[in-house]
Amino acid sequence: MGRLLAIDGLNIVRRVYEASPEPDSAEKAEIALRHALSSFRKLITDHEPSHVLPAFDFGGSTWRHDLYAGYRAGRAPMPAPLRAALPRFYEELAAFGLHVVSLPQVEADDVIGTVVTRWLAEGRGEATVASTDKDLHGLIAHGARVWDHFKSEWHDRDWVERKWGVPPEQLPDLLALMGDVTDSIPGVSKVGVKTAARLLRTYGGLDAIMAGAGILKDGLGETLRKEREMLYLSRQLVQLKTDVRVGVTWNMLAWERF
Repeated sequence: MGRLLAIDGLNIVRRVYEASPEPDSAEKAEIALRHALSSFRKLITDHEPSHVLPAFDFGGSTWRHDLYAGYRAGRAPMPAPLRAALPRFYEELAAFGLHVVSLPQVEADDVIGTVVTRWLAEGRGEATVASTDKDLHGLIAHGARVWDHFKSEWHDRDWVERKWGVPPEQLPDLLALMGDVTDSIPGVSKVGVKTAARLLRTYGGLDAIMAGAGILKDGLGETLRKEREMLYLSRQLVQLKTDVRVGVTWNMLAWERF
C-alpha cells in the first residue's frame, strides 16, 4: 500500500518566515526558504511517503471571495520579498523531485482536500497531511491523519475531540458557528467554540440546530434565527472543496526516491 504525504506549503513557509523578528527583506526570505526546504526534506525523510503533494496558495481572488467579498479581508498580505522569492523556491522543490501544485481560484486546502479524499476513496493507502490549519483537520473524518511539523505531534480523531469538543465530521459545522477571525469568516455573533460544540452535541448538525432555534426563547435562539443566512454562508466558506481539477496524476506525485 502507498503512503501519501500532502504538505500545506505556505503553512510551513509563512511560519518559518514569521518566526524571525527581522524586518522584511530579500535576505530574510532567502534564509526562511532555506529553512523551509530543510523542513520539506525532513518531512519526507521522517514519513517515507510513496507520493508527495506540495500544495501552495496561488494568491489573488478565489471562489470564496466570489461568495463573500469580506473573505480574508483582515489578513495581512504576504510580504513582498517572500512572494518574490517563491518561484525560485518552487524550482528548488522541483529539483528535489517534487511536483508543486498551485492553482488559481482555489486554495491549497482545496487541492489537498481533493487529492487526499480521492486517494483514500480509491483505497491507495495511508494519507498524512502536514499542516496546522484547522480546516484540514476535517480530513481526519475521511481517514487521514494530520501531522504538526512544528510540534512533532500527530493529530487524530481523539485530538480533535479534545481540542474542539466535537468529532472531525462536525468540525466544518463548528467553524461555521464560531467563525474564523483569521479568514474573516463571521459565523454567529457571540458564539464561541464552547457554545458551538454544545449546540452540535445537543442537535447534531446545522439543520437540526436551526430547527431547534425556532423554539429557543433566549438570546441565542434569537441570534441564530436572525443570522441564519450568514451561518450557512460561513458553512460554505469553511467547507473544503473536494472536486478541484488538480491536473496531476498519481505518477506525477510519486516520490521516485522512495
